[in-house]
Amino acid sequence: TAESLSHAVVYAQPGGGTVGPAWRRMRAHTDDIRAFVRGGGNYLGFCLGAYLAGADHGFGLLAGEVGRYIDTEDAEVDDTDSTVLEIDWRDERRHMFFQDGPLFTPGSGDTVLARYQTGAVAAMIAGYGAGRVGVVGPHPEADSTWYTGPGLSNPDGIEFDLGHDLVATTLQR
Repeated sequence: TAESLSHAVVYAQPGGGTVGPAWRRMRAHTDDIRAFVRGGGNYLGFCLGAYLAGADHGFGLLAGEVGRYIDTEDAEVDDTDSTVLEIDWRDERRHMFFQDGPLFTPGSGDTVLARYQTGAVAAMIAGYGAGRVGVVGPHPEADSTWYTGPGLSNPDGIEFDLGHDLVATTLQR
């Protein structure tokens, strides 16, 4: 609600689930979330939360498009299974948990933090009114419990520095 957001610095929308049902549950809160961010609040969207930051079935917080990475022609993965992808985060090659995450078309003035191996944007920060919107397709918050499937492991180990970078950069003024 607008009341609960008035006490917040960040609204974080996590991943999990699918866009259609999530949007049906969240769309009634669109005006409150937009007003919060426009007034100087911060939005963090992880995977599904990043899809919901977009205009199509979402809050409309991003100027550019939000698309499905697995649907791009050169994507190294083309299904919704959990996997680990190589991501270039601030020009450093890293591995991240991934499951059907989005890609982004940045708008003017947006800060790109990470790219998929195809060059598509995997994480970015955008302005919205007086606030900021940080979105990421892969999962920098994934802990060891996420890597339970066959062949799932992170060659970099379980690190949270990329998630911390996303949060810190979003909150930076």
